[in-house]
Amino acid sequence: MISTDMCRPLAVETPDKILFLVMDGLGGLPGDEGKTELEAARTPNLDALARAGITGLHDPIGRGITPGSGPAHFSLFGYDPVKTDIGRGALAAMGIGFDLQEGDIAARINFCTLDANGIVSDRRAGRIATEECARLAAKLDGMRIAGAEAFVRPVKEHRAVVVLRGDGLSAEINDTDPQKTGLAPIPPRAVVPASQRAVGVVKTFLERAHEALAGERKANGILLRGFAARPAIPSFRECYALRAAAIAVYPDYKGIARACGMAVIDEGQSALADEFTILENHWGEYEFFYLHCKKTDTYGEDGNRDAKIHEIEAFDALVPRALALKPKVIVVTGDHSTPCRHKAHSYHPVPILIWGAEVRPDEVQSFGERACAHGGLGRFPGSEIMALAMGNALKLKKFGA
Repeated sequence: MISTDMCRPLAVETPDKILFLVMDGLGGLPGDEGKTELEAARTPNLDALARAGITGLHDPIGRGITPGSGPAHFSLFGYDPVKTDIGRGALAAMGIGFDLQEGDIAARINFCTLDANGIVSDRRAGRIATEECARLAAKLDGMRIAGAEAFVRPVKEHRAVVVLRGDGLSAEINDTDPQKTGLAPIPPRAVVPASQRAVGVVKTFLERAHEALAGERKANGILLRGFAARPAIPSFRECYALRAAAIAVYPDYKGIARACGMAVIDEGQSALADEFTILENHWGEYEFFYLHCKKTDTYGEDGNRDAKIHEIEAFDALVPRALALKPKVIVVTGDHSTPCRHKAHSYHPVPILIWGAEVRPDEVQSFGERACAHGGLGRFPGSEIMALAMGNALKLKKFGA
């Protein structure tokens, strides 16, 4: 597996630029008409890039393994996704700029809907507005439990984050989110004996949270995922000799970027077109840009096939703006697959295209799952994408004598 360890001694600094265009949850499965969401979308610009570039399929973690967004992104950026398994709690906290300190543990909160029997009927509480999330987070913020303090902050829509601060806390705790409706939340348990104290704090926090939310119509419960402490991994600058920047709307992806040492450009962007405007305005400041589109994943999780197709088409319409900046290399892919018929992440490999002057084109004529299966890149580990991008940008020197 080629990753940061291989690239670090070979990376050379040049002014040429690499652009990653990432449509979250891009991969799909055929619908009734026999086409995936990407195949059904009208994508003349992406098809043109595919014809001029080289394509393939990548497995974010490994064949048959369904990835979470965190490890899938770390794989995209060339980090070993198994060794760099950072919980979503830490990423969410970093994403909103929370000062995560040594000894803190963080978990992502999903505000959810529980029925009268305590069964999860909606894991996302109808995707409540961010303003509503902020009101609910304020209800839970500031609890003091057995010498620990709970900081609760809104993230976006139904997502929030809790940071527990106190002595002797360990993040080795299971998720309470059952990942499906029709099931009760899972009780928190210690994965290792050292987490027993933290589990006691979490249990009390959950009890008090559900009491505080009992009168809410939609968000009357919470689910916790991704307990984690502050991460420490080598930066993009160390690994690739790149000044790197991230442009994203959702805080979790800003957190992933910050964990990798990227600058996060936050100008209050909310629409996809805003992200491309930021890319244009800051193009001269960095050698690597990561631009993230979230809604392809959101619509996949909602099972909204038409909306996912439309979002892919909207993304395609903005591609000429990226081309006009004349990057050395463009990579277009997703972090994982989110087929609408699954309404969840899946293990299916993800289509990818790499475009640039040094690319050896293949015979693929369009950007889609079945077309990319015949591409010159073949099927390969997602953690090799950065090395491919660096190589095609002429940013890696020769290995060995």
